[in-house]
Amino acid sequence: MAALFAFAMGLLGILLSPLAELLIARTLPRLGGLPGVRTRITTAVLTGALCAALALRFGMDWSLPAFLLLAVVGVQLARIDLAHHLLPNPLVLTLLVAGLALLLLGSFAAADWAELLRAAAGAAILFVVFLILALISPSGIGMGDVKLAAPVGLYLGYLGWGHLFYGGALGFVLGGILSVVLIRLKRANLSSEIAFGPSMLAATLGAVLLAA
Repeated sequence: MAALFAFAMGLLGILLSPLAELLIARTLPRLGGLPGVRTRITTAVLTGALCAALALRFGMDWSLPAFLLLAVVGVQLARIDLAHHLLPNPLVLTLLVAGLALLLLGSFAAADWAELLRAAAGAAILFVVFLILALISPSGIGMGDVKLAAPVGLYLGYLGWGHLFYGGALGFVLGGILSVVLIRLKRANLSSEIAFGPSMLAATLGAVLLAA
């Protein structure tokens, strides 16, 4: 039963991915329209795999829709940041507001508000931490990353303080690894702007799926 449910959620993710890309192309024309076919296939497969994994992780928990949203929007944000070094405000805001609304519904259904309060605190804490880092080192952390820290903190905080700490720290580790790899491949240098959003999102989803 669990495998069948995960398969269904995986198919849902595959279907939602091109729909999200179509909506993004229509509402954010400055990004240049739909991505190439290879990119669209890659994002659909990745979104489907993440949705299936999240279904196995949460089962039919009330919080699952919020985390499916994280998978769908998170993959699109990572794609856009890699291609354009941009984290569009409408998408970041959608992830934050819609995620909060879905988690609110889950908390209401389960009559448990502790997780939601921790999620709100996590969003505020990680946003402030990234804002301070951006003010200290504006060349290392962009304002888009600061804004993305709020929904990232929301999801990590919902699961626990440990998730918030390790998920936030892992983002910097992955970002450092990505920078070293790109420099070694001569696709970047020490002064290059390297997208940090994908590392933040990968760390968040990794913490969600793998941390107990």
